[in-house]
Order: sequence, then structure tokens, then C-alpha cells
Amino acid sequence: GGKVKITLVYDNEVYTEGLRADWGFSCLVELEDTPRILFDTGANGSILLSNMKKLGIEPGSIDEVFISHAHFDHVGGLSGFLDVNSDVKVYVPVSFRGVRGAKEVVSVSKSMKIHENVFSTGELDNIEQSMAVKTDKGIVLIVGCSHPKMAHILKAASQFGKVYGIIGGLHGFSEFELFKEMGLICPAHCTQHKTEIKSLYPDRCIDGGAGRIIEI
Repeated sequence: GGKVKITLVYDNEVYTEGLRADWGFSCLVELEDTPRILFDTGANGSILLSNMKKLGIEPGSIDEVFISHAHFDHVGGLSGFLDVNSDVKVYVPVSFRGVRGAKEVVSVSKSMKIHENVFSTGELDNIEQSMAVKTDKGIVLIVGCSHPKMAHILKAASQFGKVYGIIGGLHGFSEFELFKEMGLICPAHCTQHKTEIKSLYPDRCIDGGAGRIIEI
């Protein structure tokens, strides 16, 4: 493991004043000795790039893009991003076709190791892949919308280690007991039950929002 820094660049809410909120999700994942990875790209390239600029994130410093699933609010900003930095490797779930303008596109079907401490769950339930990052505290799971069953996502991630935390969109997820072992929960984007998750796990649940930085 090691330390990871995750910066929410695009979210339905704003955490840092001056950034723009929009329906969608994107975050920057930074680990020592690992290429910098942009997870998802939000819905709108100009909002994505403007938030990145305000956060001091240089598009050219990003080496790879990891796309969770093909829905517009996660890939809408991709072409705008590739217009300013096409020198990236893009990981897409196998059901997502037609990415143009990137240096390399990798289609992911099964779970795979991307870097020493970065893994994909593989495309689950024919729709979505999630990213598992190995840290000193365990696996931190980054999810786009959690369209697959949460039990499937957690099971796929746990092959890489004990799941310590989850960050991202949790959609209609309501099997809250699945999170009882978690040390960190950051429900963002499309999560419908933020209030319930917060009231159940007040000491472990943190707010998301564009500009939120999580260091683990």
C-alpha cells in the first residue's frame, strides 16, 4: 500500500467555493510511484477543465483515465479532456465502445491489476467497473454510480485486500449493514440515501462535493 490522495473534481454538490457543481462525477487519484489517474470525467468538458484549473490540476499531468461506465454523466467530459491531453491510456469497461482520440484504450472485462496498488474489479453486471486502490489501511474503493449490486462490487474488490473505504456514487444502495466494517465512507454524486448513511455511520461518513480532498 502507501498513501493515496483523492481529489473530487466533479460532483453534484460543491465542497470548495468557486467550483461548479453539475450532475456527474470525476476524481483525481494520486499515489506514490504511480501514474496519475483521472477517474471518470463528469458530464461536461468545460466544467471539468474549469474545476481542474481552479484546483491547480494540470490536464497534461494526468497519465491515465479510468472510466467506470458509459453513462453520459461519467463520460461526457472525456472528449473535452482528450482535446487538451490525448497522451493518455484510457481504461474502459468492455461494454463501452468508441473512445476516440486517446493514445491507447484498454477494454476491461475481468478484474485486473493496473499498477502495483491499483486494480479494476472488472466489468460487473454487464455495466460498470470500479477501482480498488491499495493503501496502508486497506483497499479504498472508488465507484462511479454503483449500478451493479454492492455485494458484487465489494466481493470483487475484496480479492485485492480488506475493503477499508468507499468513495463515489452509491445510487439507490440501501443494504447499509454491508458498510459496517468500513473506516471511511464518502457518498457522492447520485447517492439517494446520504442522510441515512450519515446517521448510521456519523464518525466514518464524510461529505463529498467538488473540491473535497481525501488523503488516506
